[in-house]
Amino acid sequence: MSRDMWDPVVYGRYADERRRPFFELLARVGAHAPRSVADLGCGTGELTLELTRRWPGASVHGVDSSAAMIAKTPRGLSFSVQDVRHWRPVDPVDVVISNALLQWVPEHRELLPRWLGFLRPGGWLAFQVPGNFGAPSHAAVRQVCRSARWAEPLGGLARHDPVDGPEEYLTLLAGLGCAVDAWETTYVHVLQGENAVLNWIMGTALRPMLDRLGPGDREEFLADCGRLLAEAYPARPYGTPFPFRRVFAVAQVPA
Repeated sequence: MSRDMWDPVVYGRYADERRRPFFELLARVGAHAPRSVADLGCGTGELTLELTRRWPGASVHGVDSSAAMIAKTPRGLSFSVQDVRHWRPVDPVDVVISNALLQWVPEHRELLPRWLGFLRPGGWLAFQVPGNFGAPSHAAVRQVCRSARWAEPLGGLARHDPVDGPEEYLTLLAGLGCAVDAWETTYVHVLQGENAVLNWIMGTALRPMLDRLGPGDREEFLADCGRLLAEAYPARPYGTPFPFRRVFAVAQVPA
């Protein structure tokens, strides 16, 4: 992308909900004493720090394409600004982790075999992606983007199913000779505050649209999205329930 569209403050608004899938992914990685670990799409690096706690003897390096995100990373760790499509480690690595990144990489199915090739024998590749592109939240965004008001500037930005399901990833990775664990989970987050679902997707699904619009148009666009999202996800006395499906895959290359 030509401009840095990621806002660390907006993205971090629901940090607890976004962290949970990472830990459930990490729990299925069986590496015991890896020498080197790569966190691809590391964002602001809080979860990269968790990798150093899991494997204190490893050299851990985080990569993200957003300079704004990397600017917020913890001191004392190793990070770089780089497009993961061009990432190539100097030496083979033992573990590659990618948390909520590959939905932004249309060619990631071709990229995964390349990443497997960067692993040492017995190494691990683990990733999770949102699997909710058919949910009412994304349907609402597509409807707004294709409306007469927004079709010209935004119509091409509404995405359909940029990721696969667990069975497809299992087939891909097993076909490359890996032992694979693939699954899906639907979380029901309870979001608080006014326009809760709108605030959630402002840090993710709406970033390409907001990046393209000027300040005045952004407010109008968000209002249009907010009306549909409020209908699709009515607030309850305890908050706004927001089902969110995620897809996970952990693959180990032969030793």
